[in-house]
Amino acid sequence: MQDQEPEDLAVHARGLRKAYRVRGTEVPAVDGLDLQVRRGEFFGVLGPNGSGKSTTVGMLTTRTTPTGGTATVAGHDVRRDPVRVRRSIGVVTQANTLDRAVTLAQNLELRCRVFGLDRRSARRRSADLLAQFGLADVADRLDDHVSGGQSKRAMIARAVVHRPDVLFLDEPTAAVDPQSRRDLWDLLRALHRDGQTVLLTTHHLEEAEALCDRVAVLDHGRVLACDTVAGIKRRSGADHVVEVGLAGTPDTALVQEGLRRIPGVRAVEVDLRSVRVHAVPRGAAGVGEAGAGEDGVGEDLVGDVLQALAVTGPGIRTVTSTPPSLENAFLNLTGRSYSA
Repeated sequence: MQDQEPEDLAVHARGLRKAYRVRGTEVPAVDGLDLQVRRGEFFGVLGPNGSGKSTTVGMLTTRTTPTGGTATVAGHDVRRDPVRVRRSIGVVTQANTLDRAVTLAQNLELRCRVFGLDRRSARRRSADLLAQFGLADVADRLDDHVSGGQSKRAMIARAVVHRPDVLFLDEPTAAVDPQSRRDLWDLLRALHRDGQTVLLTTHHLEEAEALCDRVAVLDHGRVLACDTVAGIKRRSGADHVVEVGLAGTPDTALVQEGLRRIPGVRAVEVDLRSVRVHAVPRGAAGVGEAGAGEDGVGEDLVGDVLQALAVTGPGIRTVTSTPPSLENAFLNLTGRSYSA
């Protein structure tokens, strides 16, 4: 990852470290982490439980004191100037942190007042956000009387009342139903289009693919890879798989020989009526043209497979092309599945 000028960065961590003492032994939760998030970027942090995601966010939002290294958020050092950091950020946690003794509107108005708005301006800002987040109809309800998705939208609205430089979202769609999750994605995309810098941690890989400009893959407190989702897939060595249903029984040796000549093919599985080809994605490891789009890349591989089978195979019934998944990329990088 190339260094950016500090003024271009919303988040800049260098050698960030957090260790805990357990029975007299120092156990690192985050171990020399380097991270750069550009202003205006939607950035994802991925990793299974215990990878260091929440500890990293805790340090960047000043809830946890680093053991070592440095970090700045919105230009402010998290150790030397935590108050300015807190005034520059919005935070949405997994747990519901709304005040359940007051209405959704009052939750937002109170936060506005904390950040210096007068009563009239606070009510106006609250009303605008409630409309923007689709909560105007339930503004006067207590949190216990709205849905989980509405609660989460209210938490995000409350986190941006002061127009923060960086919005931290720690597993924002955990325990939210699929439709509410999609609605939240639309709201987050709208915030990002308006220029909001977002740092997201998530257990949902499809969420990272749908929302993030770039992602960092964490495991055991370290960044294993940082790139666009497509770049992570290419660099991880996750396979593109083409499966072809055949009209008859193939000559296994002949089919294997023909398919293995295709650049990037790593394995060929031949059954009685089907063939599976595992290949390095075109554009990775010097195979094909770097930077090509995934759809075009997949079509090229399928074309090569079909051309080879036209010479060596008994005829084709079906074709399925499966590009590398983020789940497979994570497995290749860490040696374990994302849910492990």
